[in-house]
Amino acid sequence: MGWQEQGWLLCASFLGFVASVQSITRDELFPFGPHARDQLLEPGNDQTHRLDLDQSVLFYDGTLDSIFINTNGFVATTEPSSESTYLGSMPPEFGMIAALAGDLDTSDGVGKVFFRQDSSPGILQQAAYHINTAFPDDDEVVPTHAVVITWVDVANHEPQSSSNKKRNTFQLVIASFGTASYAIVLYPRDGIQFSSTPAEDGNTVLHAGFSKGDVQGFLYTSQGPYHRTTNDDEESVRALAEKTNSGTRGVWVYEIGTSPYFTNVAEGEVTELPTEATPQERYEEPADERRPEYSGQQVEYPPYVPDGEQIEVHSVQYQPLQPQNPEVVVVDDTDIDVDVFSYNLGSCANNRNKCSQFADCKDYPGGYCCHCRPGFYGNGKQCVAEGKPQRTNGKIHGRVFVGNSRTPVEFSSNDLHSYVVVNDGRSYVAISDIPDSVGPSLQPLAAIGGVIGWLFALEQPGFKNGFSIIGGELTRQAEVTFLPGNEKLTIKQDLKGIDEHDHLALSTTLEGQVPEVPPGSTVKISPYSEIYQYSNNLITSSSTREYSVTLPDGSTETRKYQWRQTISFQSCQHGDALRDMKSTEMLSVDQVMVLYEARHQLIRFAMTNKVGDINGGQPEENPCYTGRHGCDTNAVCRPGQGKEFTCQCATGFNGDGRSCYDIDECRENPQLCGPHAICNNQPGTFRCECEDGYQFGSDGQTCVAVNRPVDPCEEGTHDCDIPERAQCSYTGGSSYICSCLSGYLGDGRVCQDVDECQTSRCHQDAVCINTQGSFTCQCRPGYHGDGIYCSSERPKTLCQTHRERVLGGVPRGPRPPIGLYVPSCDENGEYEPMQCHGSTGQCWCVDRNGQELPGTRSRAGLRPSCIDHNTVTPPVGPRPRPDVDSLPPGTHLLFAQSGRIEHVPLEGNDMKKDDAKAVLHLPETVIIGVAYDCKEKEVYWTDISSPSISKASINGGEPTAVIISNLVSPEGITIDYLGRKMIWTDSGMDHIEVASMDGSQRRVIINSDLVNPRSIITDSTGNLYWADWNREAPKIETSYMDGSNRRVLVKDDLGLPNALTYDSLSSMLCWADAGTHKLECMNPSRGDRSRVLEGVQYPFAMTSFGKNIYYTDWKRDAIVVVDRYASRESDEFQPQKRTKPYGIATAYSQCPSGNNYCVSDNGGCTHLCLATPNGRSCKCPDNAVGCVERE
Repeated sequence: MGWQEQGWLLCASFLGFVASVQSITRDELFPFGPHARDQLLEPGNDQTHRLDLDQSVLFYDGTLDSIFINTNGFVATTEPSSESTYLGSMPPEFGMIAALAGDLDTSDGVGKVFFRQDSSPGILQQAAYHINTAFPDDDEVVPTHAVVITWVDVANHEPQSSSNKKRNTFQLVIASFGTASYAIVLYPRDGIQFSSTPAEDGNTVLHAGFSKGDVQGFLYTSQGPYHRTTNDDEESVRALAEKTNSGTRGVWVYEIGTSPYFTNVAEGEVTELPTEATPQERYEEPADERRPEYSGQQVEYPPYVPDGEQIEVHSVQYQPLQPQNPEVVVVDDTDIDVDVFSYNLGSCANNRNKCSQFADCKDYPGGYCCHCRPGFYGNGKQCVAEGKPQRTNGKIHGRVFVGNSRTPVEFSSNDLHSYVVVNDGRSYVAISDIPDSVGPSLQPLAAIGGVIGWLFALEQPGFKNGFSIIGGELTRQAEVTFLPGNEKLTIKQDLKGIDEHDHLALSTTLEGQVPEVPPGSTVKISPYSEIYQYSNNLITSSSTREYSVTLPDGSTETRKYQWRQTISFQSCQHGDALRDMKSTEMLSVDQVMVLYEARHQLIRFAMTNKVGDINGGQPEENPCYTGRHGCDTNAVCRPGQGKEFTCQCATGFNGDGRSCYDIDECRENPQLCGPHAICNNQPGTFRCECEDGYQFGSDGQTCVAVNRPVDPCEEGTHDCDIPERAQCSYTGGSSYICSCLSGYLGDGRVCQDVDECQTSRCHQDAVCINTQGSFTCQCRPGYHGDGIYCSSERPKTLCQTHRERVLGGVPRGPRPPIGLYVPSCDENGEYEPMQCHGSTGQCWCVDRNGQELPGTRSRAGLRPSCIDHNTVTPPVGPRPRPDVDSLPPGTHLLFAQSGRIEHVPLEGNDMKKDDAKAVLHLPETVIIGVAYDCKEKEVYWTDISSPSISKASINGGEPTAVIISNLVSPEGITIDYLGRKMIWTDSGMDHIEVASMDGSQRRVIINSDLVNPRSIITDSTGNLYWADWNREAPKIETSYMDGSNRRVLVKDDLGLPNALTYDSLSSMLCWADAGTHKLECMNPSRGDRSRVLEGVQYPFAMTSFGKNIYYTDWKRDAIVVVDRYASRESDEFQPQKRTKPYGIATAYSQCPSGNNYCVSDNGGCTHLCLATPNGRSCKCPDNAVGCVERE
């Protein structure tokens, strides 16, 4: 069916311009002129109009709050200079978007330049179409603002009669949303009649492209980045109307700015033009409704039948091909894309591990089959306990058009969770992150979770639900046709069996169109019945479903849709399994409830499901068949005579059937899983996992040792020099390389300090002091500098240097030179908070470094309100007083007290308490977490008063704010010094986030099931560990650094697990609990939890070095040292300032040895490289544009 019949088109003209491969016409440009409420640029040559923007435009790595529209075919980022400076020059010295720039003229009254800002839906949809077509592999873009500039019939600037003038017509649209801006340039057919303009020395070729303009460096100005669409050849100009980068001839699309990360202008990616096609051909869908056709069998859908009528059912005609001893017969239909069935060849001797742990394997003449044991049901490969509630987790992907919208709603890993009370057939489904634009319209589709309801439907006597027949592995293909509009939606679902959490895994893809249900409407779905027809490995069903929509005004509409589905699966081909399967069953669904919660962007479905005779039969009154029995949700209802019944707890539970409690099989039988295995208790069952270094053998049950080489560097069996002087690098097998660290010489096994002072590294007016592995330079008394350079004169400030550079070579006088901005410095040589341009009269606010604060620039004659730099608390760097030195060499402890970070040197494992002193003074801050980057020698901290994340070099310098936005309560922080990432917890937003070291490329990696996350730590191989001190259910969890493989490590016997640390040498994870007052450790891969110390008072944070654990204690206002091996407290340090100590970290003299897959070349990733123990994941920052994720 064509899109026109479905009402998907905005208008006939829009259809024409997207369908045709000819050059666009003037009528197919974005609307322009007086009827579009455009403004008109003043006629003439080289006229400019400043347009203040309603929404900022991102251009390169900057933000524009205004643009300058010029007659000469371009938009500038600042007031353009005289045309003589830029005509024929690309790139110019100022920022420019050149649609088709040259010496143009509109003074004859024929040519015009129209412009406007526009946020109307039609314009934004038109822009979205061009952008999304040009970048088909990127995430869907939905602009929120557009600027439309149209140059109409503009002539070149030369004296000639108006009647003979050639004229150009072209259009520029700048479309933006929060994190990106795009330029769409349109050149209509016959719109380029001239490609050059006259100049003094000949003709100057018109040009198109983008330029950031000159970039101001510290000492000089240089050309910034630019992108040329045309070159100096006139043919490249004429090609603009004939070629494309968007798939539509004459339309060119560019990504011109993104935030927070930007590299360069990106061109559209569709340079090929489609073959000529009529609009009808482009949007036409096949008129026939396809039915699946399978190789070797025929499938007939059962007819639609009104409720209550007797149904005549024709059995599925199944004629399987029988090749000689085949293994697999494959469906010849790409829509299904699964094996129709697999013969279970072989015997139980070699295949027993393919059966469920709750099943028995049985041999047959032609192969083997798995059969669930009594108390369980399923297909033998997947078995679950009778009566036990079932959970399903999954993700939803795809694209759905709502009503007449031309822009689809994207589904990208939306969470789906389901819970089924099996003993009454009630199923509940919730789908998260559903935007308002589609949420109300999905309410009629309770069928998305219908497969779950059918799998665990309440069984009537003699009938079986889906899971009893086929288990938990299937592919479902469903087609929904809405009446009367014939909108079609395809639902494809893959059930992938039971995962390690004892949950079913479900993947769902939605593609197509649904009729719009207005926001604020409610939907009620009528009860319905559906006939399921069964063959060996194929199930079909169909039904007609009615629903009513109550609109916001109170009126009600009755609607319906037709439903057809095919379910394919694999089943046992031997024994009585096929003979016992009925050819038809009826699924009855009632008590359907739907609700869309706009505030939480959550849609919920609930329904009661029963499976039985297609003709109804005698109604069953036994409570086990009606679901009204009162048994525990973890119990089986056993029917008796008449209405009698009994409740029996499901396997894995104890109780009287009315109340059932989980059995902890692992505690009752510690040897249940065998040697070298870990038993994990789960509700109603348990799961065995092999210890680190072991894997399941061929029987799937016995853990056998993994034959893998030993890493001498990790095990500490190498003969390299000590870690402070040398590094051990593992090269595979049993080989390794020893190499001396920087500042040492030797063969790696013996390394000696290099005396750098012998080579005159310092300035002639400085003293060189040699240290182990390094050196320091200090200017002599009376000199100033960093020791590498010293001068008797105090160095000029940044403002003074800037001012002298501008005034250098200019005659001095009472007035500044015309056209130049000269900075104003105060009496101390620092930048004045407000700076003004002497020629233009514009003023703006600057920060301490003279950088303009965005959004503060005023018009001529106005003065912005700038904050005096001296009225805010000045940040003081690692030298709070001029005579405070940076950290000396060696390893230190860094710890936070409110408003300051201090350090305690370590000598061996002992604290040199007398040498403790402040590193950073940060008044009016509340520092919570502290982390150390051993590579760049920088300390990072979280501040909940701002809130913010900041850093500073321990070798001196100003603190730098790294992240200041989208934070609520940042607390724990850790550094992946190998992969160059920082990760932190935010207990206000209840999530864990990762970013690059400069704060860019942020991504939330954990955002569910967190209440009070605080302490977080990473090891060197790609694992992440964190503690959640949720008082109701405290826990310690782990995942890979990309958030995958998440699991709970510790949840029992915890109170307030505040502090966490990881020792890479011993692979021990340790924590201190302010609730249980214990300090404990475990190897995360083995789960061997051990108690180190009892009686700790109120630990807040901890770190480790060597044999010692160091933790901050709020009760004692101290740093407490615990000898981990002796299990005793060995020392204590109380800072001079007696306040609560917060975060603590180890500042290593040299980075610990280690490696992960993100060390080299960012792991080959374009954006975020997040390490895992066995590799890495290439992830996109949140809201990134033009980024592709891959494993």
